[in-house]
Amino acid sequence: MGCSYDQFNLIITAEQLGNTLPSHVAGSGTLDRLVDTALDYAKASTAENTNKAYSADWKHYRRWCRIKGLDPLPPSPEMIGLYLADLAAPTGPSPSLSVGTIERRLSGLAWNYAQCGFALDRKNRHVATVLAGIKRKHARPPVQKEAILRDDILAMVATLPFDLRGLRDRAILFLGYAGGLRRSEIVSLDVHKDDTPDSGGWIEIVDDGAMLTLNAKTGWREVEIGRGSSDQTCPVHALEQWLHFVKIDFGPIFVRTSRDGKMALEARLSDKHVARLIKQTVLDAGIRSDLPENERLALFSGHSLRAGLASSAQVDERYVQKHLGHASAEMTRRYQRRRDRFRVNLTKAVGL
Repeated sequence: MGCSYDQFNLIITAEQLGNTLPSHVAGSGTLDRLVDTALDYAKASTAENTNKAYSADWKHYRRWCRIKGLDPLPPSPEMIGLYLADLAAPTGPSPSLSVGTIERRLSGLAWNYAQCGFALDRKNRHVATVLAGIKRKHARPPVQKEAILRDDILAMVATLPFDLRGLRDRAILFLGYAGGLRRSEIVSLDVHKDDTPDSGGWIEIVDDGAMLTLNAKTGWREVEIGRGSSDQTCPVHALEQWLHFVKIDFGPIFVRTSRDGKMALEARLSDKHVARLIKQTVLDAGIRSDLPENERLALFSGHSLRAGLASSAQVDERYVQKHLGHASAEMTRRYQRRRDRFRVNLTKAVGL
């Protein structure tokens, strides 16, 4: 029997539950409604992109098992170990995966097994030792996306037209940069609290700037975005201009536009648009023109905005850490592509 995210129901149905409930409850419409509600909450326990990734992980593993003539259920640590080894050093035409991707695949399997009522012991020696060997043999330093710095973001914004689409994209770039936001956080914003069921937060605009309340990857957090030194570089002004001309006062802040860029539609913008916008404006602005186009496109992504803020903000590191919502200073330092190194010289401090 298989279990996938598409069939995600914890292998529980109203009929199965009915056998254990009082007769006046079992068989009533109330039970079905509660099951549906519970499933909605369960799906909301992880981010949409995480759900999609875990679903893909499970489908890939089931296909691998089918090719090998194996059954994915119940979980077999020995089989999982063989699967991880095949991901790192494939016996077929498939390319080998990075250590990070393999670890993500393992997390996806563990999550899916849990939904099927099984526990995958990642510390089992058949899993842990194979994974440790893969890390030791194949691990490489993480490939980081290029940071978008101040002059870069200004050049990117300057390539945008002044139609509705241009106003929207200008607000997206400035807000994402000044807020150090993930692309999913940008597009999930609503005008007010509880405007839409799929809201990821809302914005309150005040005299000094904008206060963002985000239901982010690490939980609820607030992000303050102050006003800039001029209207031309102010993220809050860019947002106000977009909201004014598009006449949005309820629901998603960033919505799709017509093909000609002159009319706003009701549908919320996809986070993929942010990634495409960054790559296109990087090309149009001539950033890193010393590289071929395909390499330039690979260098920049949505995370380039967060890395740009962390690398450019000339303030105490703890303020950047709080702004980005990082649990540790070490995580913040990973985003700082061009920070002042060797500010503290411990070699000289010990007298050498």
